[in-house]
Amino acid sequence: MPKRETIDCLIIGHNETAFSDYLSGVESMGRGSGAYRDLNLGFVRVDGIPHHASSLYNLVRAEETNENGGEPGCLHCGASLSPAVAYLGTYLYRRGLRFDYINAFQEEKERLKELLLHQNILSVAITTTYYVSVFPIIEIVAFIRRINPQIKIIVGGPFISSKIRVSDPITLEYLLNTIAADVYVNSAQGEEALVKIVRALKHRTPLRGIDNTIYRVVDGYVANPVFRENNRLSDNMVDWRLFEGNKWDYALIRTTISCPFSCAFCGFPEHAGKYQAAGIDAIARELDSLAEAQPDGRIHFVDDTFNVPKERFKALLAEMIDSQRQLRWHSQYRCQFADRDTVRLMKESGCEGVFLGIESGNDAMLENMNKRATVDEYKRGIELLKEAGILTYASFIVGFPGETEETVEDTIRFIDDTGVDFFRTQVWYCEQITPIWQERQRFGLRGSNFEWQHDTMNSGRACDLVEEIFMGHRQATWVPQYGFDFGNIFHLLNHGLSRDDITNFIRAFNLGVKEKLINPEVTGMTEEATACVRRSLDKGTQTETPALTYIIEQNLNVDFNLD
Repeated sequence: MPKRETIDCLIIGHNETAFSDYLSGVESMGRGSGAYRDLNLGFVRVDGIPHHASSLYNLVRAEETNENGGEPGCLHCGASLSPAVAYLGTYLYRRGLRFDYINAFQEEKERLKELLLHQNILSVAITTTYYVSVFPIIEIVAFIRRINPQIKIIVGGPFISSKIRVSDPITLEYLLNTIAADVYVNSAQGEEALVKIVRALKHRTPLRGIDNTIYRVVDGYVANPVFRENNRLSDNMVDWRLFEGNKWDYALIRTTISCPFSCAFCGFPEHAGKYQAAGIDAIARELDSLAEAQPDGRIHFVDDTFNVPKERFKALLAEMIDSQRQLRWHSQYRCQFADRDTVRLMKESGCEGVFLGIESGNDAMLENMNKRATVDEYKRGIELLKEAGILTYASFIVGFPGETEETVEDTIRFIDDTGVDFFRTQVWYCEQITPIWQERQRFGLRGSNFEWQHDTMNSGRACDLVEEIFMGHRQATWVPQYGFDFGNIFHLLNHGLSRDDITNFIRAFNLGVKEKLINPEVTGMTEEATACVRRSLDKGTQTETPALTYIIEQNLNVDFNLD
């Protein structure tokens, strides 16, 4: 029997836990809690089973497959390669270590089981980039332990480093024991520590002396010294040829680390560390490798601020145009920096859409948020984007310190006046790691997460206002957040749906949510709402937006006032 080759590190991507389990956990906080009311705008029930927009799409597609051989459902986190997997895999490979990966835990459990049983795996690394709860991590660790208890498990990433940062020693020890990994990486970056851990395991040398690690011993854990890693992004761009053979709806690419801004509501710079940007040549090499591995692919540039500084952005756009790679892309975008020439280059280079973190339509609120933008600058930027035919998705926060009924009215007018294609308003989430927390006394701020109050508003009233905005009929289309967001629009475009198809599907889904808000006792979508969903995804039927709007207005012609 031939000797099996050793996989030095098996990287595990995201674990998107079953929505029903997640919903049960949030529901246990109470249906009046801010967390539940926020989530309540993002799911419907079909035959008593809760579905967010992506799982409803998959359900309808699966029914079409059974009935007439249509395409099966395809919206889940595995539709794009995890950027943490791509980056860490490339990093390990370039340092002479063999890796394999599981991109999406829930969708690839059987493959993971086969690898654990039949391959010689030295270690497993679990990334935690998108987690806000420990439970998905616990589930992965428990699964691995059941199949192969001998494999060393390493857990790192933003969730772990932030928990270590804010937890007292007793709470931290409880957390580490609950997860039950062998080694933890405590760093905003951590890839250098991961390489050293894997090499130590491979050569059976001690873990002591490896900075930024916490490792298990007989009677607990030992924490090594913390030393900030400084891995230059330009030297560590992803080589997409290592992942050739897999078809992704779009590739997730980052060209910066952290963010050069300090918005008062955002803790991302604290989690991500010092800001740095990759050079144009390094980005070009990564795009070349992507074009070679997947010539007709789409790209989501995941940078928090892709178009800053402007001259770097324009140089990158020019490079993309000159290269003639024919790659289509979307990104987050600060539209206060838009000008006609830059927007023209964006369109010419393949830009399909942008996510706009507008946050408020009131100048005083933008100043409170330290957005370094004005409402007029936003309006001019959106006007230019719309002229170029670039899809716009605008995100807004309701309830930030200083918010009043009047400032929310300004935000509503902004949404209606600018004509953005898609939007979402969300109750402000109060994180104690964000800059605004340092000014809590100025605003009379108390509480945290979704349960807070300050001098001008509380979280309960903010939830009321968000629901009122959602229930209103406006030209822009509200996009649900949990399980379906900005990126899913491009997943659906990649699967042949038009903008009108996508708009009609989301509005039909929202119709079901609105029915639930009007009558909380309903156990499922009405026949009218279900029919709208099916027609929106029937490529053989021309589902017109005006007809769908008429159905919504006829079925929801009620006074929805939460005062």
